[in-house]
This record gives sequence, C-alpha cells and structure tokens, in this order.
Amino acid sequence: MKYLVVSDIHGSSFYANKIKEVFDKENPDKLILLGDLYYHGPRNPLTRDYNPMEVSNILNSFKSKILCVRGNCDAEVDQMISEFEIEDKVEVVINNKKFFFTHGHKYNIDNIPDGINVLVYGHFHTGFIKGKDGVIIVNSGSISLPKENTANSYLIIDDKEIVLYDIEGKVIDKVVY
Repeated sequence: MKYLVVSDIHGSSFYANKIKEVFDKENPDKLILLGDLYYHGPRNPLTRDYNPMEVSNILNSFKSKILCVRGNCDAEVDQMISEFEIEDKVEVVINNKKFFFTHGHKYNIDNIPDGINVLVYGHFHTGFIKGKDGVIIVNSGSISLPKENTANSYLIIDDKEIVLYDIEGKVIDKVVY
C-alpha cells in the first residue's frame, strides 16, 4: 500500500489542487488528511486562494480514497460538506508496524499513545522525522501554511519507508522502517 499524507490545508484551493497533482503523479492507494481542512483559524492569515467550498469539492473527488482525522480548526459543519468521514484518529498497520494518524493537538511528540510504532501528525506546521522512546515520530508539516522556515510539505508512506517532500517533490527527510 502507498499513502499520501497531507495536513493543514486551511481552505487553500491552490494547495488543494497541488494535492490533486501529487495524487495523480504518485497514484497512492489512500489519501490521509490530518485535519484543519477548510478554516484558516484565528491565528493564521488567509491562505493562498482561500476558498473552503472549492477545497471541499476537490477533496470530495477523492472520497473513496480518503482517510481523515479531525483537526482543532475543524467543526461539525465541515462534516456536512465532506463526503468522507472525519474521524478522531486513524490507525493502520503497514508492514507489521502500527501507525497512529492524528492531527497533533492532543497526541504529538510530547504525548505519544501507547502501543504504537509510528506516530504521524500535523498541527504545528513544521515537517520532521524523529525518533523518541522507540517510536518513529513524523510531522507532515503544512501543505499551505508552513512555519519556522520550513517548506510546504507532504508525506509518502509505503511498505518500507516514510518520505517527507516539499511541494516541488524534493526530499526533505526520510526514514526506512
């Protein structure tokens, strides 16, 4: 299986279209969305080409391929315009490793769930791959609003490695697991 993982779109139709381009190029089995889909939040500027309804239309075109978790900026009304379920968490076993996908405002490098091998989240808008207490910790960064001088980024996860890419498709970091 191959997974495209994206977080923190925050209503940017420009970057939602970039996700579509990456999806078409990489042809993953699933698109995992780590929350903060439509609303930019009170602490963030408006994203490029801010258009939450258009983002919804783009994401709904992948509805059968999407696994999605709720972010801290996602509201009940967001589920109404999404033709896919927005869950609190997604757990997947890949190559006998238990992956835990979450937004990051509850579980993150400082609060790792028990019994997992890999924790994947967004929320902080800073992409990285680290290890802590025997767990691989991965932050996908933000596709539309990167912070702390990090790149607009996304992840590709397959049966052997996790790769963090910038929006141009250049490798930022990777880990073989």
